[in-house]
Amino acid sequence: MQSLLAPRSIALIGASGDPARLTARAQIYLRRHGYDGALYPVNPRATEILGEPAFASVEDIPGEIDFAYILLGTQQVEAQIGAVAAKGAKVACILADGFAEAGPEGQALQDRCLAAARAAGLRLLGPNSMGIINIPARIAASVNAALEAETLPSGRIALVSQSGSMLGAIMGRGAARGMGFSHLIATGNESDLTAGEIAAMLVDDPGVDAVMLFLEAIRQPQHYAHAAWKAHRAGKPIIAFKLGRSPYGAELATSHTGALAGSDAAAEAFFRAHGILRATMLESFLELPALVMGRKPLAKAHRAVSVMTTTGGGGAMAVDALGVAGIEARIPDAHASARLETVGMHAHGRLLDMTLAGTRPDRVQSAIEALAAAHDTDMIVPVVGSSAQFRPHDAVAGIVQGRDAIGAAKPVAAFLVPQADASLRLLAEAGVPAFRTPESLADALRAFLDWRAPLPTPHVAAPALTLPAAPDEADARDLFAALGLASDAVRITGEAAPEGLRYPVALKILSPDLAHKTEVGGVRLNIPDAAALTAEMAAMRARVAAAAPRARITGFLAQPMARGLAEVILGFRRDPEVGPVVLLGAGGVLAELQRDVALRLAPLHEAEAREMIAEVRALRVIEGWRGLPRGDVDALAHAIVAVSRLAAMDGVAEAEINPLMIHESGVTVADAWVVKA
Repeated sequence: MQSLLAPRSIALIGASGDPARLTARAQIYLRRHGYDGALYPVNPRATEILGEPAFASVEDIPGEIDFAYILLGTQQVEAQIGAVAAKGAKVACILADGFAEAGPEGQALQDRCLAAARAAGLRLLGPNSMGIINIPARIAASVNAALEAETLPSGRIALVSQSGSMLGAIMGRGAARGMGFSHLIATGNESDLTAGEIAAMLVDDPGVDAVMLFLEAIRQPQHYAHAAWKAHRAGKPIIAFKLGRSPYGAELATSHTGALAGSDAAAEAFFRAHGILRATMLESFLELPALVMGRKPLAKAHRAVSVMTTTGGGGAMAVDALGVAGIEARIPDAHASARLETVGMHAHGRLLDMTLAGTRPDRVQSAIEALAAAHDTDMIVPVVGSSAQFRPHDAVAGIVQGRDAIGAAKPVAAFLVPQADASLRLLAEAGVPAFRTPESLADALRAFLDWRAPLPTPHVAAPALTLPAAPDEADARDLFAALGLASDAVRITGEAAPEGLRYPVALKILSPDLAHKTEVGGVRLNIPDAAALTAEMAAMRARVAAAAPRARITGFLAQPMARGLAEVILGFRRDPEVGPVVLLGAGGVLAELQRDVALRLAPLHEAEAREMIAEVRALRVIEGWRGLPRGDVDALAHAIVAVSRLAAMDGVAEAEINPLMIHESGVTVADAWVVKA
């Protein structure tokens, strides 16, 4: 931690004496911003670089070093690993690209560098890393052009970014609103040190109150989980902005830093489970620290706020954007209304309209204090009009005074309708989050209200079952039966209908090669009797053989016909980023089109399973919607928990029940599938 975050001696390997070159920047910036530790430029073609003694090789450096910044080209990096380790370096940062993101050869080179570092007891930052900045310690070991600034605003927020260029972008945007940073660290390809591992180190730093993560992918998810637990105990929030919400963004994560991107829904579930706030807009990402620093997740969120405004149109925009995000602008309750009455104010509807009162600080403060008395809201949102642009001190004073008066009772977050840079800066300096758009306001409030304490992972046992090398649907049903989800289907290996079936039945072909049987004629419903079943088996075998001649046929599956109140898809898979996840969604043949799903990390608790049920819109019908019969929600919740236990079974990559039928009492496995790892 010391060598990474606050090195006392730094070697710049491949430093240039030409100030116009990228490889000269680290030395220039270190000295410009006041680094007073030992600095060793290494270049075999110079005895002096930018006024400081230079060394022909790492071996020539007198004494030991803490941190090595390797500024050489891609093919020259590997040879330096052992040399810097021999000089006592604990961390080496690699600037060059052309490693994992460049394809198999680059990946092989990256792997060799990592193996050499591990053998030498050296940690690697990068490759493709723009370095580290520790503003309070006056360390700017980076080539980011944002360090051309003469001064760097210092603060108590740390930023870890997989994208080096975003260090400067976020630092610049933060400075424009009066926001300072303690550390800014670029992790690049993360061959070794990950953003999650570094976040855990930063949580331990007494000069850090919050950690921001700019992510393209989640590598080594256990590091993030560890950091999140530490952060929760320390009362230091972790806030993430992750790319990859679209398939194109996920594709870029691979091409930029060699990341293996999973689904965005899985990433969302990961952040939720581990108590990491997630912003989906850059503006809300920048304001979330001010909103959550010094706070804990709400024990129970009302998902409602009090909105006061000096502009009717601006207030309406805020109410609308909040509503889209699932947050209600609520009419003041009896407690808040009584307090408003005492100061001569009256709320009409969802907005406390103060347009005529204007932004008199005393009136704004009184309104905030009154609204804080409401028992059914989570936050107060002042919306300010033109005064924020033309009278910034007046516009801001009442908000800050009101926030100070109510203390920790409720957060206050402002929306400034005009372009009002001075007011934004004043609010930032006072620690009040303020937003330029109603959408970013809504995104930040959603993240805050979704925030929860990290959940402990349940300890579960793997089902006692060994799957065959090529499992078919009957094998999948055996797996789910071992989890407690038995079905009444019968495997048929002969050519004639077995005795004892309860007709009518559904008949399906069994094959380890056919995940979707309907398309090849491998499903028939409502078969009335044994004779029809025998005839259909012969016809089905012929149809499937013609449609899928290479598919292995292992028999048939017959199951009594059943009808549920609703059908869901219940699935499990190992996401390439975050690991095991369980999915619940609208089921049947339209599942892939409807995308009405909820996702959680697996294994999960029953309370999480019930949350998933509540999130799937199609399942409102089993809650007695408009007088319809109620479905067995308890049985469905138990089924979700049961399927999530597959996380303990390493041999399963994917498994699915689609559909799982929900009845007034119990559930029925109507179709099942499993894929071995």
